[in-house]
Amino acid sequence: MIKSKLALFGFVAMTALGSASLSSAQAAEITGAGSSFAAPIYGAWGEGAKHQIGVNVNYQSVGSSAGQDQVVARTVDFGASDKPMAAERLASEHLYQFPTVMSGIVVVVNVPGIEPGTLRLDGPTLAGLYDGEITEWDDDRIKALNPGLKLPETDVAPVHRADGSGTSFVFTSYLSQVSPEWKQKLGAGTSVAWPGGSGARGNDGVAAMVKQTEGGIGYVEYSYAAQNHLNIAQMKNHTGAFISPTLKSFEEAANAADWIHADHYAVNLLDTAGPGAWPIVTATFVLVPTNPKDATTAKAVRDFFAWGFQHGDADNTRLDYVGLPQNVKDAVLAGWGQ
Repeated sequence: MIKSKLALFGFVAMTALGSASLSSAQAAEITGAGSSFAAPIYGAWGEGAKHQIGVNVNYQSVGSSAGQDQVVARTVDFGASDKPMAAERLASEHLYQFPTVMSGIVVVVNVPGIEPGTLRLDGPTLAGLYDGEITEWDDDRIKALNPGLKLPETDVAPVHRADGSGTSFVFTSYLSQVSPEWKQKLGAGTSVAWPGGSGARGNDGVAAMVKQTEGGIGYVEYSYAAQNHLNIAQMKNHTGAFISPTLKSFEEAANAADWIHADHYAVNLLDTAGPGAWPIVTATFVLVPTNPKDATTAKAVRDFFAWGFQHGDADNTRLDYVGLPQNVKDAVLAGWGQ
């Protein structure tokens, strides 16, 4: 059984910004909910900050759609989503949106006889594995990409997210970008009309189901796959190279982004140019009210993320995330509250 990364952090972290000792300041309480993709890093930032700052952070990993809904309803102090909210809705709901970290979405498989990291896929073939066009692992389209592998006559068992998921939004956005057939039939969304397969909740749920299902294939945030030693497929990128996911490959994809001019930081990091760029990269976002009910709580939320931006890079690397460029961090904090 895969050990959930969320359990590693306990998930109630003490945080707050300032030089005062915890004994001299009363702890503030803030709540957040949303992205399972981002949950491990928010837990780690809180754990690392608990001896320096005094904000108690309670974060619930409930999926990006629920995270957006809860911050709109003001039942949490911040929402987290891998799908950026549209500018019109941000304005109407009085929300400020900003990215925190980046990582890759990777494809994990459980194919008998295939050694970890050796299977090669491209975008159109991946779409075929999920839209029902490719039903067995020894299909000619997969063989053409893997001339050196002996592929078994095993049924393909696709696994997708059962909850409203920003990871699904990123994954289906990539498939829509590289496969006109997928775009026409299914499109992109936090939830789509999957033609078959099995659903699981959260990145860890998808990873666990793939690991226990012969012929399984799934999509998860990179750190879930890397930390649990899953079989990650190579992907063909925009330049035609087959590459394995690494932090360097995510950075190469992110370096091409125009962060400052992107509408509410909603940059497209999918299938970017670059010989070493991983093709499915995304930022994860936080949403906070621009008209908070309580100024003290709003300050505590800002202080928590400011602490993460300043001190969280080591945790980012340890958990296989890529931090934001410094100029983006500065712009986020400068724009907060304006």
